[in-house]
Amino acid sequence: MAAVAEAADPGAATGSGVQAWGRLLEDVARSGRRLRREELESLRQCGDRAAEDGRALAELIDERLAEIGRVWAGQPVDGASMAALRAAVAALAAGHGRAYRQRLQREEAGRREFVADLLSSRSDLGRLAEHAERFGLNLACAHVVAVADGDGYDLEDPLVRGVERQLLGRFGEQDVLLAVKHGRLVCIVPGGPGEAAAVKAFAELTEGRRVVVGRPHSGPGGVVHSYEEARAALEQANRLRLPGRLLHSADLLVLPVLLRDRDALEELVHGVLGPLREARGGAQPLLETLAAYADSRYVSAEAARRLGLSVRALSYRLERIIRLTGLDPDDALQRYTLETAAFGARLLGWPDQEDGA
Repeated sequence: MAAVAEAADPGAATGSGVQAWGRLLEDVARSGRRLRREELESLRQCGDRAAEDGRALAELIDERLAEIGRVWAGQPVDGASMAALRAAVAALAAGHGRAYRQRLQREEAGRREFVADLLSSRSDLGRLAEHAERFGLNLACAHVVAVADGDGYDLEDPLVRGVERQLLGRFGEQDVLLAVKHGRLVCIVPGGPGEAAAVKAFAELTEGRRVVVGRPHSGPGGVVHSYEEARAALEQANRLRLPGRLLHSADLLVLPVLLRDRDALEELVHGVLGPLREARGGAQPLLETLAAYADSRYVSAEAARRLGLSVRALSYRLERIIRLTGLDPDDALQRYTLETAAFGARLLGWPDQEDGA
């Protein structure tokens, strides 16, 4: 029992703990008995403390085996002694593994809490900067945030866990942070040479979902600023049904400008496009024609192909647009007015949203 008491001592991970281990196994070899339950638990605690102290399991076991080799030198070793040795090593490993898993869980929980704070506009910026060092993150540098489309994501989902493993395995914890915010998958990446590769890998791993990337911003509030840009741009891109799976908010800066004065935008849409509602079939087919004509850079043959029409049918639609609105999409200035109004209509959900009101 004296050996058990020594093994449970706080110094058991090193020094006197090695000696206690030797005396314990020597007693077992001499008596031929099995290790007692309390002795095995003491060994688990020893492994637990070693893990908390940062000692590797291989180092711990090697140290113990060297000691038992010294104690058993020149003595016959029977099956009971080897069974006791295996049980003792297994107890050390179990305690070490238990402590290691608990530490990983604590670190992961802390990391997730920190990332959640990064993405919250209500966080204490001073506290964020202080905690960032613990995770190897330099908030003074610029960071970009990529947001994947979809909802209902959870950090425990197999998809999310798989994305996280692959990203961290490729780029490391200091270069990529993964989070879930309002059910959407979010990736935080330091700005710089590796930024494009990390964002591209994130987009590829999200199973073809649309991903929008915010602009780079520095400082403790930079991450949430980039996140808010990406989130807003993603919602607007979905509303407009924009093509492309990987978009950048910098390319969509015109959208918040148009929405900043909603009354003026509504006036533009109703004033320019309102007469299209008088057309047979309503305004929607003519709005789709304007969008296809603009997307094809005002090439009639390409616009007709996109719409599944003949060039003649497209020309007929364009004539109706000119007649109803008084604006010609082939005139540079009038084209800009029509295109902006059509873009605004998509932002506002006009005319469908108005009809459903």
